[in-house]
Amino acid sequence: MEAQYVDIPEPLENIPPLAETDHSYESISRAVCDVVLEKPMPRPWYPVFGVGNLLLAVLGLSTMYLFYRGLGIWGINNPVGWGFAIVNLVWWIGIGHAGTLISAILLLFHQDWRTAINRFAEAMTLFAVMCAGIFPLLHVGRPWAIYFIFPLPNTMSLWPQFRSPLLWDVFAISTYFTVSLLFWYTGLIPDLATLRDRAPRGIRRTIYGIFALGWRGSARHWFRYEMAYLLIGGMSAPLVVSVHTIVSFDFAVSVIPGWHTTIFPPYFVAGAIYSGFAMVLTILIPVREWFNMKDFITTRHLDNMAKVMLATGLVVAYGYFSEAFYAWYSGNEYERFMMSNRMFGGGYWWAYWCLMFCNVLSPQFLWIKWVRQNPVPLFVASIVVNIGMWLERYVIVVTSLTRDFLPQAWGQYTGTIFDWAAYVGSIGLFITMLCLFVRFLPMISIFELRVQHRQMLRGELR
Repeated sequence: MEAQYVDIPEPLENIPPLAETDHSYESISRAVCDVVLEKPMPRPWYPVFGVGNLLLAVLGLSTMYLFYRGLGIWGINNPVGWGFAIVNLVWWIGIGHAGTLISAILLLFHQDWRTAINRFAEAMTLFAVMCAGIFPLLHVGRPWAIYFIFPLPNTMSLWPQFRSPLLWDVFAISTYFTVSLLFWYTGLIPDLATLRDRAPRGIRRTIYGIFALGWRGSARHWFRYEMAYLLIGGMSAPLVVSVHTIVSFDFAVSVIPGWHTTIFPPYFVAGAIYSGFAMVLTILIPVREWFNMKDFITTRHLDNMAKVMLATGLVVAYGYFSEAFYAWYSGNEYERFMMSNRMFGGGYWWAYWCLMFCNVLSPQFLWIKWVRQNPVPLFVASIVVNIGMWLERYVIVVTSLTRDFLPQAWGQYTGTIFDWAAYVGSIGLFITMLCLFVRFLPMISIFELRVQHRQMLRGELR
């Protein structure tokens, strides 16, 4: 059927992003599908993909050498038994939180501005969780025996220690990945059918057809789809709170100064959303420019994400000041020493003040509307926040372990070249997966844009 083009009324205040353009149903499908089916990748895609593959090779080589030599090649020692691996785990899990928040919680609250960015954020969640899962696997030292932590019957009656928060991580992260994967794939099904119908005959059309699961867009299909999508979204929403709360229990259930505090669960959840939205902006702004998606990913999206980042940044700043206040007000000499050592001594003071600058001072520029809606300063701010959130996890993990209750147990920790290789290698895995995603799958939800377009034409959205 020939596409019908309809004039769109003048945009009003707070109208959905699509209303700023002149797209019909057919042009929406063409603009998104042609990136996958017809158009060549933009020039910046190739060097980015090449760098991602290079860093991924670094991860593979460092992992093979780790299996050959053991964990001694890392900087961990006595008393610092946790290092980059746990820092990177918490950092990557936090990055994955923005996708679930954008997709599930904003869906349940009927926030229409999520439409153009939810697919990309969901994919980012999956890839971030995959990167996070690498580090506990390597950190156990014997990954081939990782099945010991699962409650499987065995002849030696060796059972997991269910009181260990590290075991809680296994269930939390695996559940998070499974539900996020289901949510992402369920939302892809109508768009995979669109790609199937528009792709030329061949292997790509066959593959898209297999994964479209026979979707034909009938009323029965839509009814079951909307029910399943809403149910999985409802299951995903509590994961935003529960997953990083359980990750914070790795620290909070211990008796080590600096870790044993009840503020960690909400503090970690806010920090996760903070870093997650920063990473979404870090990736989305270049992609928006390279793929010419400014008609769909508008300044309204950038502004709203910056506002969420500002709000969660204020919660994180409150956590920093509360942490210092509790250490002073508690009267506990160990807590007071931990805080003063974190700020002014121990060789890690620079990391503490750098994170305070990145996470507390720099986001205050987001109060300015021009910064929130201008891609360049917003991109710089997101990079600074990502660096600051990694430093925050580094400070939390390392400074409390280097200074134990007894001075004779004190030590220092410095990451080796192999620690850094694993870290940058995980970034390479993340970049590679994102490049493949934008190459073979629609980065924007086609059918949701169509629905939003129809509602706007009917005057249902303002």
